[in-house]
Amino acid sequence: MDKDKDKNKNEKKSDKKVWLIIAIIAIILITAGIITFLLLNKNDEKDENTLAYTDLIKEISYGNIEKVEMTVGSTTVKVKIKNEEEEKTAIVPDTESFVTLIQEKVADGNEIELIQNPRSFLAQFASVIVSLLPTIIMVALFVMIFKMQGLGEKGKVYDETERKTQIKFDDVAGLDEEKQEMIEIVDFLKRPEKFAKMGARVPKGVLLYGKPGTGKTLIAKAIAGEANVPFISMSGSEFIEMFAGLGASRVRKLFEKARKLAPCIVFIDEIDAIGSRRTTNSGAESENNQTLNQLLVEMDGFGSEETIIVLAATNRPEMLDKALLRPGRFDRQITIPTPDLKGRLEILKIHSKEKKLSDEINLESIAEDTAGFTGAELANILNEAAIIATINKHDEIENSDIEEAVKKVTVGLEKRTRKYSDKDKRLTAYHEAGHAVVSRYLPTQTDVKEISIIPRGVAGGYTMYKSDDDKYYISKTEMKEKLIALLGGRAAEKLVLDDISTGASNDIEVATGIARDMVTKYGMSDVLGPIDFQGKEPYEIQMFGEDIGDKIGAEVKVLIDEAYKSAIDLLIAHRDKLDLIAETLIKQEKINEVQFNEMFGK
Repeated sequence: MDKDKDKNKNEKKSDKKVWLIIAIIAIILITAGIITFLLLNKNDEKDENTLAYTDLIKEISYGNIEKVEMTVGSTTVKVKIKNEEEEKTAIVPDTESFVTLIQEKVADGNEIELIQNPRSFLAQFASVIVSLLPTIIMVALFVMIFKMQGLGEKGKVYDETERKTQIKFDDVAGLDEEKQEMIEIVDFLKRPEKFAKMGARVPKGVLLYGKPGTGKTLIAKAIAGEANVPFISMSGSEFIEMFAGLGASRVRKLFEKARKLAPCIVFIDEIDAIGSRRTTNSGAESENNQTLNQLLVEMDGFGSEETIIVLAATNRPEMLDKALLRPGRFDRQITIPTPDLKGRLEILKIHSKEKKLSDEINLESIAEDTAGFTGAELANILNEAAIIATINKHDEIENSDIEEAVKKVTVGLEKRTRKYSDKDKRLTAYHEAGHAVVSRYLPTQTDVKEISIIPRGVAGGYTMYKSDDDKYYISKTEMKEKLIALLGGRAAEKLVLDDISTGASNDIEVATGIARDMVTKYGMSDVLGPIDFQGKEPYEIQMFGEDIGDKIGAEVKVLIDEAYKSAIDLLIAHRDKLDLIAETLIKQEKINEVQFNEMFGK
C-alpha cells in the first residue's frame, strides 16, 4: 500500500509539472503577443506628421523626397521632404515594392538617401515567436487534451486505510440470496488457498445486472469492505476516448495496477459503455471494439497466482458482447431484483436510522405501499420526507410528510399556484374520475388511493393506486384490464363532454406500449400465436410473411379498440358514480381512499 501511496504522490507531482509547462507556454504566448503588438504598431497611430501613402508616391514622383528611413520587417517608414524641417511617417502596404520603387528613382538620377535599419533582437525574437505561434498553440492544446483525456492510470483505489465508505453486508438490505452468493466471493479473496487445495478455480468475473437503483454498486463495495482488500472503481464511460487506442491503453493500465495490488477487486460500473457487441464499423465504434478486445485479453490473462476478481454492473445485459459473458470471463451473472416487501422494510429501516421519525409512522405500511420501488427510490422518499418536514417546521417526520414525499417522487411537485379555466377544471375532473370509476369495476386492478385535479409535474391531475402486491407475472386478463383503466380518462371525456383533449396523450402512449408488448413480446395474440417479434431484425420478421407488420399493427389496434369500448360501456353503466366523483373533485380538488370507498358504499 505504501508503494501505491508513493505512486499516487508521484502522479500528483507529474500533474503539477504538466500544468506548470502549460502555464509557462501561456505566459510566453501572451508576452510575445504584447511585444509584437507594441513593436509593430508603436508608430502606426496617426498624428499631424503622418503622410498618406498616395501622397508619398506623389512626392516621390515630383522628386521632393530627400531621405527614406525604414526598418526591415516594418511597414512604417520615415521620410524627409525638401524644404520641410520635420520628418513625416507613412504606412507602406508592400515594403519590397516600395524599396524597388525608391531604387528605380535613384537609378534615374533622383537624390534620395535610402536607409534600411536592421531589426532589433527583441523584434526578431517576437517575429520568430509569432511565426511559431500556430505550432505552439497546437502543442499546448494537445498537451491539455491528453491530460484531460487521462492517458495515465485511471481508477479510484480504496484500500483498508483510504476507503471512503466502510460499507459492509449489513449495510445492504433486501438482497439476502444475492449476498449469500457474494459471501463466497469474499471467501475466495480471503482464503484462496482453501479452494486451490480442492482444485477449484477462483471466478474471474461477476456480472451484476438489474434496474437502476437496485444496489449493484453498493453490493460491489460491500464485497470489498468484507474482504478487506483494495477496491479499484471505474466507470465504463471513462474508457471511451476521442483518440483511437486510448481506451485500450487505459484498460491495460487498470489491470497493471490491479496485479500490483492483488488480491483486489476491480469494479467497472456501466460496463455496457465498453462491452457492447462488436461491429465492423469504423470511427468511435472501432475504438469501442479495441477497448473491448483489450478487456477480453486482460481477463484471459489472469494467472492462477493472481487473485483478482472483476465485478461489473449494467442495467442492459442484452447489449453486452457474448464473448464477455462466456465462462472464464464473467463466470457468474447475478440478477439484482427490486426488493420484495421484506426487503423494502429492511431498506427503510437502514435509511431511517439517522432520521427523526414520529412514533405514528409505520415503516411496514410504507413498505406495503411501495411495491416495485428500488432501494434508491426508497432512500429518496425518506430523504424528501425529511426535507418536507423541515420546510413545514415539524419537530419530527410525520405521516403527511411521507405521503407528500411519495407523491413528489412518483408524480411530481404539486403546483397549487397554477390557475386554469373552469372548462379545463371540469375536463380534468371527468378525466380522472373516468380512470377511477373504470378501475373500481375491474377485478384485477388495485384499489384507488387518491384522486386529485391539482397539477403535479407535467400532469394536470392524477389517480393514484395502492401498490401493495409484489408481482412477478402478469396475466393476459390483467393486461387487458390495465388497457381499459388507462383509456378510462379518454372515454370519460368523449362520453360526457362529447370532445377529446391532449390530456390523454401519456395514457395512450402507455396503453399502446402494453398492447404492442402483448402481441410482439408475450405472444398473447390469438391470430399471431406465441411468437416473439420484438427486437428481431427485419429479415427475421419477414420469415413469417411479407404482411406480418400489418398483422401486428392490426392486432394492436384490436386490443386498443376493445379496451376503449369496454371503458365506454363501464362508464355508461355507472354514469351516476362518474358524475358524483367528478363534481366532488371540482368542489374540493382531492378525494382520498376513505372518501372514494364511501361513494361506493364500501
